Amino acid sequence: MALERLDASWRQRYVEQATTGHDADDSSCIFCALAEAPMDAASGVVDRDASSFVVLNAFPYGSGHVLVLPRRHVAGIEELDEPESAALWRATTRALRAVTIAYRPDGANLGANLGRAGGAGIPGHLHLHVLPRWGGDTNFMTSVAETRVLPESLAVTFAKLRGAYGGLD
Repeated sequence: MALERLDASWRQRYVEQATTGHDADDSSCIFCALAEAPMDAASGVVDRDASSFVVLNAFPYGSGHVLVLPRRHVAGIEELDEPESAALWRATTRALRAVTIAYRPDGANLGANLGRAGGAGIPGHLHLHVLPRWGGDTNFMTSVAETRVLPESLAVTFAKLRGAYGGLD
């Protein structure tokens, strides 16, 4: 069977406009600001080293959802040098351990949305997601009402995770 083609070259302008000019520099990057912010409940920064940091997701999918980021403003994994890459993975491992201590989940999601087309809300600064999961943790609210129910505040999440990080050292 031959593959049919639909010419939609008129969409090229739309695609170009939708994919250019986003997060080209770090001058207004919220993640770059958080990389230097105090480690407290107001910033949501729960862990930091010389090359990476961990912050609460301000719009979490569920309790305990954190983001792991390089401190340097880069959009892609391939832009990290070897020490930064190793530090990012160490920070991700620590984040998963802290989330496991704090929440005792049945499993976890680890992931990255790379680029705007890949789903990144802030595509200019690489960030990895660590999200605890439990059997049956989704419900009708997400499916029907496009709403997530969070059983705790971000301040409570911060306190739980900072306590868990204290047990890692």
